This record gives sequence, structure tokens and C-alpha cells, in this order.
Amino acid sequence: MKYFMPAFFCFLYPLHLSAQEKNDSSVTVGKKAITLSEVVVNNKLNIPVFIERIKNDTSFYKAFRNLHILGFTAINDIRMNNSDGKIIAGLHSKTKQVRVNNCRKMETLEEQVTGNIYDEFRNFNYYTAQMYASLFFTKDSVCGETNIVTGTAFSTSGKSGMEKHKEQLKMLFFNPGKRINGLPFMSNKTAIYEDEMADYYDMSIDMGIYNNTNCYLFTQKVKPENKGSVVVDEMTTWFDSNTFDVLGRNYSLSYDAAVYDFKVTMEVVMTRYGEYTVPSLIRYNGNWKAIFKKRERGVFTATLFDFK
Repeated sequence: MKYFMPAFFCFLYPLHLSAQEKNDSSVTVGKKAITLSEVVVNNKLNIPVFIERIKNDTSFYKAFRNLHILGFTAINDIRMNNSDGKIIAGLHSKTKQVRVNNCRKMETLEEQVTGNIYDEFRNFNYYTAQMYASLFFTKDSVCGETNIVTGTAFSTSGKSGMEKHKEQLKMLFFNPGKRINGLPFMSNKTAIYEDEMADYYDMSIDMGIYNNTNCYLFTQKVKPENKGSVVVDEMTTWFDSNTFDVLGRNYSLSYDAAVYDFKVTMEVVMTRYGEYTVPSLIRYNGNWKAIFKKRERGVFTATLFDFK
């Protein structure tokens, strides 16, 4: 708490607008031009500090790490579609994660399978489903985990093939907007908060209510003329106006390179359980193609509740 309070009050210091008028609705931070709503201007939010905090945010990733130390029930819906949008394989299930003696395991309460979602060994046939399983399913007991994010980092070092691709997608999923090394042709294009990417985007800050909580709404959207030159096309994030934790995030990612292409939209809604922020709803809609792989069109929805 003693470290949090000074950081909190620094957001309330008056914003210095140098050569601009006091009530201007646009400010420049580095090379980034940011449009402010009138209510944000009146609230005297310290914009440079706010942007820096966004760049270094760990609350989004930590919310998912909290799932490793809690029990919960989940409704899982995974659908693989053909080019006409018809389902060719799917999984609809209800699972329960139980955590006892510093270990967690998953119980399947209900399951409905469509098409060839599994192979003969009950391994997922589709990369999208494998990604979902690596985030939310466990086959055996997993022990000794924590929700600590300080000092942790995603890395593709020592990984290859499918495991490397999974790690790269996790980087995009949990750290959208940060520079991600190891992604061919686009590592420098994911750092959307850096000055080098400033001219590619329109940025704005507003205030509003999200899930009955006062929040700051930060939107970053690629300019039409730069479409195709970035990875993160649009990202909207709701930050708790008191704690600045992420309450929700919608984002669209796309890229087309020689060895692969993808177009993905995601929505994440957070909720509170006691002292923990956790995801309660995750929606994913993705179309991707990697070299030597068949194109996959996957949609999944995870609904999490009954946290313990």
C-alpha cells in the first residue's frame, strides 16, 4: 500500500500542456498524439504517466495466472469451421478445476464432440483447439504453481515446431502491444505504444462505466492508410480508474507474410473474486494459415464462474 499511494496520486497531478491551451482535447506524449475527452481533461489525468503504466501493465497477464491457484467451473465451446462458416469439428464441455494441497486438476463434467476434433488418442487435431487446451485444460495434476508475474517472461528459446508457435501466440494473447521477439517479419510491429509506431495509429482516452466500475477507456486504432502494415489493428482497454487494473479488453490482430497469415479478434472480460482479478469470459475468432499447415478457422468461447 505504501508504494501504491504515491503512484496513484501522481495520476492526479495537473497535466502540463506546454504550447497548448488549458482545455485542449489533444496532447502529445513523445511522438504520440492522443485525443482526450472533456471529462478526462477535467479529471486532470497525468497522460504521460498513464501511457507508461499501460506499457508496463502486468494486471492482464496476472489475471490469467490467478487461474493457476484457484478452483473454478468453465463452459468450453470450441468450433472449427469451413470456408462457408459451417462447423466441421467441435467440442462443447463443462469442466471443473479443483485445487487441493497446492495442486490443481481438471474434471470433465459434461462433453459433446462434433466431427474429428480429437484423434484416436484423444489429442486435438486442430491447432486452435490445442491452444485453447494449453490455456484452460489440464490432463494430469499440476503442482507448485504461483500467480507471480514479476520476473516471468515468455520465450521461444529451446522451442520448435508446434510448441514454438504456441509460445508465440501466447505472447500476442497476453502481451498485446509489447515488442515480441521471435516473431518473423513482425517483432518490431507489435510495440504499438512506442514512438516508432505512433504515426500508424489514432489514440484516445475517455472515461466511462464498465461492469459497474468507473474506468478509463483507452483506444488505439490503426489509421486506414496503414492497414496491413501493423499487427495490432485495434485495441480497446478498460482500466479501473482507482487501481488501473485491466477490467476488459477487445483487440483485433492481423498479418500476412510469406510463411503465414492470420486474422484474429478477441474479447476478454474480467471479474473480481475476493482479492483476485480473473477472466470470466474469453471470446476468440481466428483465421490463420502457416506454411505446411492447413488453414484453420476457429471460434472459441470460455465462460468461467464459481471461483473457489
